[in-house]
Amino acid sequence: MRLVLNVLWLIFGGLLLALGYAIAGLICCLLIVTIPFGIASFRIANYTLWPFGRTVVRKPTAGVASAIGNVIWFIVAGWWLALGHILTAIAQAVTIIGIPLAIANVKLVPVSLVPLGREIVDADELRAYPGQVAASRR
Repeated sequence: MRLVLNVLWLIFGGLLLALGYAIAGLICCLLIVTIPFGIASFRIANYTLWPFGRTVVRKPTAGVASAIGNVIWFIVAGWWLALGHILTAIAQAVTIIGIPLAIANVKLVPVSLVPLGREIVDADELRAYPGQVAASRR
């Protein structure tokens, strides 16, 4: 079922979302100061390509720099991105077929608000080792 949902997601907006995040990542990587934001954009682009079956967890090693970066991200871009995902989710939820896609858009809201200090993991891996996924990836 994940495969079908991911293919539908790619067709109905996921590819465009990923492309947008990838372009934002390239722009952010042009300046040395914004490279962490570019890496976060690439991470979100990867997540938006195939969201079903994956989830976002906090990295236990994330520190003060991630928190400061998240504040800057939230002010500059995060709330706009989250608002876009919420509005798109509302539009997709109008149809029965779009409801799972709307849920995927809502899943993207937290990572679009505060992407630094987060990691994207397979949902099966998270169920198999709860609480230890992020610690094992150090």
